[in-house]
Amino acid sequence: MSTLPVYRWRLAPDGYATRRQLRALGLRPGGQGVAAELQRPRRRRGPLVAYLYRIDRAKPVRPMTPTRWAALAKANAARRVCPKCRRDAGYVVPASLGMCAPCAYPEKQRAA
Repeated sequence: MSTLPVYRWRLAPDGYATRRQLRALGLRPGGQGVAAELQRPRRRRGPLVAYLYRIDRAKPVRPMTPTRWAALAKANAARRVCPKCRRDAGYVVPASLGMCAPCAYPEKQRAA
């Protein structure tokens, strides 16, 4: 088992990028494994780690097809529906509440 090269934060050599940086370049890892890692030391916890991929092995991002756009729109619409009252909340229902604000705080709605 080979170990990954580890670089300090902001000191990685050219030719490596994180997933987010690849996406900004219009690329994706494309099945390649993690090539290196960045570590940013922290005082009270373990280091903050970011994984790096080789840019020369990255592949272009697959284009969005009309079917994918439709599936994404359907998934986003489902996130707006309150599971309790089954109405479209008009916003993405927060996972912390698990329901829309009127269902979570009915007493505040009566007072208004």
